[in-house]
Amino acid sequence: MYSFKRTEEQELLLESLGEMMQEFPDEYWKKCDEERNFPQEWYEKMVECGFHLLGLPEEIGGTPVDAVTHLMFIEEMGRLGGPVTLMGNFLRVKDVMSFGTEEQVKDVLKQAETAPVSFSIGSTEPQAGSDSKGITTRAVKRNGKVYITGHKSFISHALNTSKMMTACIDDDGNVTLYMVPFNAPGVTMEDVHKIGFKCSSTCEVYLDNVEVDESDRFGPEGKGFLCLMENYAYERLVIAAQALGYAECAYEDAMKYVNQREQFGKRIADFQLTQQKALEMYLRIENMKNLLYKGAWNIDNGIEDRVLPNAAKYYCTREGFKVIDDAMSMMGGIGCTDDCRISRLWRDSRMFRITGGTDEIMIHTAGRGLLKRFR
Repeated sequence: MYSFKRTEEQELLLESLGEMMQEFPDEYWKKCDEERNFPQEWYEKMVECGFHLLGLPEEIGGTPVDAVTHLMFIEEMGRLGGPVTLMGNFLRVKDVMSFGTEEQVKDVLKQAETAPVSFSIGSTEPQAGSDSKGITTRAVKRNGKVYITGHKSFISHALNTSKMMTACIDDDGNVTLYMVPFNAPGVTMEDVHKIGFKCSSTCEVYLDNVEVDESDRFGPEGKGFLCLMENYAYERLVIAAQALGYAECAYEDAMKYVNQREQFGKRIADFQLTQQKALEMYLRIENMKNLLYKGAWNIDNGIEDRVLPNAAKYYCTREGFKVIDDAMSMMGGIGCTDDCRISRLWRDSRMFRITGGTDEIMIHTAGRGLLKRFR
């Protein structure tokens, strides 16, 4: 079974990350959040340190690590208060390596040198959120070209990438994916302001008879859903790791605060209710780790489990939010201000319960899988 003792290589990796992150104090992240700025300096440093292709094969310039180590790295980035939501490009590159052409692989790797996300994913639509089968965007072939018309909603990173992997209904009524350049004639975007993830853009994207080539197709024709679902399980563990990291960050900040803040003539830490909160937060974090790293261990050992990744995302994002909410309570009024990073973690962590599959969808997929085991 999984060992919680870190290897020497893992310790060195996390130590290197910690040294890098010292160059980006909380004031840097506060400014990015307030101004809704992409942290370009941070990403350039990630590339310089070779972290941007962590978990990918050496032949494409990556640093191969197992799932446990990769998720440990993401967790640590969150614990240090970094932008964990900008660390999902690993999955996009894996998708392109599985289904893309040689040219698409080259393009994605080139994009990875300058941006943490090589392309946006355009599957969500106004009437097709969790119900992905409700997609209405059409791709029509005509005179050797493909013309795409539709409306994509809540498209992450759209202002920071050059292309969108677009899910379309093809001429046969199946879903096919096409890489659509954002600068193509007929593409317009509308920036969406969110409560969290502010250093990552989100847009409504409108496609009006946008012309692309057949060579822009991504993956087999009519098999778009299979391509999109290829790394769903890993993606949900990534989000669980992000939630865990942020929970640990808030927990540590709150524990330091209550040990020095005094009220009624004694430290807040000396009150029994504070001690109860501290214990409950600790237990949530430990349980989050158990679920997350069991899921990672399963992947590394070739064990397919369709329940655990969904259960881990559901549990870790909910319990992580509770940890951060309790940390905010411990901080009192200061915890609700923009001067305290717990307020940013609180806003961001609430969004973990929607992105990558809502709580309700996680209940449906995990619960259905559990019940199937007893048929």
